[in-house]
Amino acid sequence: MQYVFGYVYVELSQLFNTRNGYTPSKSNSDFWTEDADIPWFRMEDIRENGRILSDATQHVTKAAVKGVLFPADSFIISTSATIGEHAWIRVPSLANQRFTYLMLKQEYKRIVDYRYLYYYCFKLGEYCRSHLNQGNFSSVDMGSFGEFLFCLPSLQKQKEISDILDRLDGICNDLSSGLPAEIEARRKQYEYYRDKLLSFKDIHEEMNDEIRKA
Repeated sequence: MQYVFGYVYVELSQLFNTRNGYTPSKSNSDFWTEDADIPWFRMEDIRENGRILSDATQHVTKAAVKGVLFPADSFIISTSATIGEHAWIRVPSLANQRFTYLMLKQEYKRIVDYRYLYYYCFKLGEYCRSHLNQGNFSSVDMGSFGEFLFCLPSLQKQKEISDILDRLDGICNDLSSGLPAEIEARRKQYEYYRDKLLSFKDIHEEMNDEIRKA
């Protein structure tokens, strides 16, 4: 790839292989045994356990798998019903049909930081919510979905951005007390800096001041 101004834009369809999640038949008891050990992710997993996940609250058996499992270090993003929620899945898995899996193509694995992709998926979520099919049931226009552009700077720069966002995210998650308005203000501040960083705005000194205050 040729970097212009220090970064390059890559379409989602070029960067990832994609595939829909699915729900194994609930009527087949062989798929849902007590000793089932394959994580099957739902929206509830994100709501209860966050966006970086290594296990699910429900599991299925190997008999439930169509073909092969989705590989570890895939991303899931909801493209129907509740739109734009995403998670980084660290283990081989399945997920229900609300989610589309994003699986990084082999040729990009040496030049892309997974943490950076995780953070950039917040921008993908916003894009999904503004590119919907018309109808009674909310769903993402999958043609537009594949055209979403990921902005990729050098691998070193991706890691620098990810390190800063990890620190900011840690500060927000450490807010276990305080007035709800204060917590919400800090969260909005984090989202502001995240958006600026991923848009490559020169805000590092302003942001470092906020980190020191926290």
